[in-house]
Amino acid sequence: MKYRTIGTDPAHRREVSVLALGAMLFGSLTDEKTSFAVLDRYVEAGGNFVDTSDNYAFWTDGGQGGQSEELLGRWRRSRGIGDEVVIATKLGARPLAPGTGYTDNPEGLSAEVIREAAERSRDRLGVDRLDLLYAHIDDYTVEQRETVEGFGALVAEGTVGLLGVSNQAMWRVERARALAAAAGLPGYEVLQYQHSHLRPRFDVPSEFSPYGSLGHAGAELLGYLRAEPDLTLVAYSPLLAGAYVREDKPLPPDYDHPGTPARLAVLREVARETGATVNQVVLAWQIGADLPIVPLAGASSLAQLEENLAAVDLELTADQRARLDGVH
Repeated sequence: MKYRTIGTDPAHRREVSVLALGAMLFGSLTDEKTSFAVLDRYVEAGGNFVDTSDNYAFWTDGGQGGQSEELLGRWRRSRGIGDEVVIATKLGARPLAPGTGYTDNPEGLSAEVIREAAERSRDRLGVDRLDLLYAHIDDYTVEQRETVEGFGALVAEGTVGLLGVSNQAMWRVERARALAAAAGLPGYEVLQYQHSHLRPRFDVPSEFSPYGSLGHAGAELLGYLRAEPDLTLVAYSPLLAGAYVREDKPLPPDYDHPGTPARLAVLREVARETGATVNQVVLAWQIGADLPIVPLAGASSLAQLEENLAAVDLELTADQRARLDGVH
């Protein structure tokens, strides 16, 4: 396994594996036995960066979520896992009542919610401190200063380590970080957005980023990442839920545009040259990028996990990377 550093404060920064494991469906659509097996193998291979959320996976049973965090808590306790595994979670998008969702009835990002939701996540995970806590979605009903101060208070108390943000406009991210800096508070250091080799259109709904264009790592976000070298991008849905390789999973409408065939062609070309799968080329392209990108890939079977793990050691040549980067 290979590792990179996230965070800048020596008290909170962590060395995490360059491939993160998504636990979104663990404890719901992926049963406990399989989930435990995937987690065990990931850790055995040197993986130590697991991602979840307090609302995973509310849509599977019409509830409010929490299944993934609860499963991770059971796994940690049964395996004696301590702080050697970095578990990132999110808050803000948990439905306030069963049968509702993050668009019509989210918990939001008030200081009270941040404190209470973080405490519930710690209880479900069985930890005293959340290694990395994200604002899952934006909340325009609350002053950003309140949100910034709410997250900062948890870091000051020692119940949260690093802070991250997901699915927010870059101007909102920058404003929140500026408010934190001005107040001497910790700010967002990890960005979690949807990012893959194929590029989506932003004018049609997205299957892979339900938050629309705000959830995609487009040119603005990548430029921001280049200008702020202390930030890290955790790229969710890098493999587009199998759409690269599965005939039964066609690309959705936002990837149906004239730029897609050329990018698919170069991916397949590099896959043939390396003897790797297209999925492995996508992950290796992200892992070896000149920007700090950590792909976040889920796995519902050991076979899927093994394929993903093999991408860590796939070294693309400078020519292959130039072709993958240069196609438009």
